[in-house]
Amino acid sequence: MSDFRAAAHGFLNRMMSARDTDLPALLAAHLTPDTVWDVAYPINRLEGVEAVLEGLILPLRAALSQPRRRDEIFIGGRTRRGAGDWVAAVTHYVGNFTEPLVGIAPNDRLVFLRSGEFYRIEDGRIAEAKLIVDFIDLLRQVGRFPLPRMSGTEMLFPGPATHDGVLPGHRERGAATLDTVEGMLADLTKYDPVTFLSEGQTGQEGYWHEEEMLWYGPGGIGSNYRWSGFVKDHREPFLVAFPDRVGGNHYCRIGDGDYAAVSGWPSMTMTHKGDYLGVKATGKALTLRVMDFYRCAEARIMENWVLLDYLDLFNQMGVDLLARARDLE
Repeated sequence: MSDFRAAAHGFLNRMMSARDTDLPALLAAHLTPDTVWDVAYPINRLEGVEAVLEGLILPLRAALSQPRRRDEIFIGGRTRRGAGDWVAAVTHYVGNFTEPLVGIAPNDRLVFLRSGEFYRIEDGRIAEAKLIVDFIDLLRQVGRFPLPRMSGTEMLFPGPATHDGVLPGHRERGAATLDTVEGMLADLTKYDPVTFLSEGQTGQEGYWHEEEMLWYGPGGIGSNYRWSGFVKDHREPFLVAFPDRVGGNHYCRIGDGDYAAVSGWPSMTMTHKGDYLGVKATGKALTLRVMDFYRCAEARIMENWVLLDYLDLFNQMGVDLLARARDLE
């Protein structure tokens, strides 16, 4: 039986390295004619093969001057939410940033453009895709960071500590891995408003490994170490700003080996009740597009890679971060 993960992995890498003249035929062979791709703000929805080519692939290839993918995680499986077979990836598009991309001026230097990606596979072709491209981190790399501060440590997303995240083995462990993640998500919804702790997250029987936990956050938040760092750098300021947040509205949840991935478009609904990253509380009802990737060991979560569409979130709050970044030029 063929491994649909490997076929998708090969195609997505060829999509960056192929000649421009070969792209229309390559995409036609690997995408369904009515494929729909939802991409981070400001690209948003692309419908059909030509729209994907013209709206994302060609601009990305032109901006990064013959880029290459560098996948850190690439997994696949049948989803427990929604329907179908999916592959999910944490990747970087690596290239020299020589042409503008979504209005971001280039710096003519090497960049690592991170992206979280989910693809639904139908009869061997991609029928649906969701991509959160971290344009805020790209702004950081070119020296035009549009937010007042970074909560955690901003850095290149590392690959898993075990270096086995691409097409992992031991696939039979995927169900148990996803069980651990789903248990954590269910208990994460309730929290103490003083300590910001949730039942069962930490401690001897907790979901997170207290000594090894690493949380890799997107542009605007940054990464941190152990539960205390996660609360300080992300959870506390987020819950102060959005205390009624409700998450878990996922279209996809998959487990593969020691890895799991979940995503919602949007995943969260919430009200902007407190100041957040320099934006005063607006009282607006907001939604948030979310992607989470996990590595587990011995039924504990060791590492978590998180992509959030913060350009879209801030746009809902009435703040155009791309325009703000242009004012910094």
